[in-house]
Amino acid sequence: MREAWHRLADELGRWAPGMATFWWRDDDAVAPSPALERLLGLGSQPLALAVIPAEMVPELAGYLTGRKVDVLQHGYAHRNHEPPEAKKAELGAARPAAAVRADLRHGARLLAAAFGAQALPVLVPPWNRIAEPLIDLLAGDGYRGLSTQGAQLPNSAQRGLRQVNTHVDIVDWRGGRGFIGLEAAIDLAVGHLAARRQGRAAAGEPTGLLTHHLILEDSAFDFMAELLARTAQHPAVQWRSARDIFAPGTGVASA
Repeated sequence: MREAWHRLADELGRWAPGMATFWWRDDDAVAPSPALERLLGLGSQPLALAVIPAEMVPELAGYLTGRKVDVLQHGYAHRNHEPPEAKKAELGAARPAAAVRADLRHGARLLAAAFGAQALPVLVPPWNRIAEPLIDLLAGDGYRGLSTQGAQLPNSAQRGLRQVNTHVDIVDWRGGRGFIGLEAAIDLAVGHLAARRQGRAAAGEPTGLLTHHLILEDSAFDFMAELLARTAQHPAVQWRSARDIFAPGTGVASA
């Protein structure tokens, strides 16, 4: 297990001070909970919390006040509208775009009313899926950013959006939703960092860590605590906030 941490240290050692940028997104927030409190206590790094507008409770806004947390919009109700044979999606092609956009606009208003400036105009599609034609309409509906999982869309900037994704999902969705394990998680982080450094991925896109606090088991929390502690002390690492990443006039390429 220590070998995995050595691999991460070796990769970070190839980076100039402050250039190995990371960011942290946690999905499916709706209410204060012991799991969310535990997550927020793991480290001092800024957190981007993807909140489900239709499901959130009023107490969440007060709970997050004064914390180093930016609120992103996690769809509207996190409900699947696709047929049984298709992959799950709330923002897919099964419904008319007008209906989807109406839900999103309502959700954006709910978040703005609850969180004020803490809420950013950044969309996180549930299940990290969104119909291609809908993406072209997001900037016109007031969204500044889009965040999914994996590789960026090749032309998101031309659509008026700043896309910054996550790359290190620590949940094993196909194997019971437990922790993917230390080796696999480190491999994802090292793989994305190396791809950035070697020009196989957008060099300025921060390496994104993805968690789901409501289903994390103890081993996942333990991994997160150690990762945050180790990277906080490394001179090559800079943890960036969503507010910084998605700020107007800040391109990913210059991150």
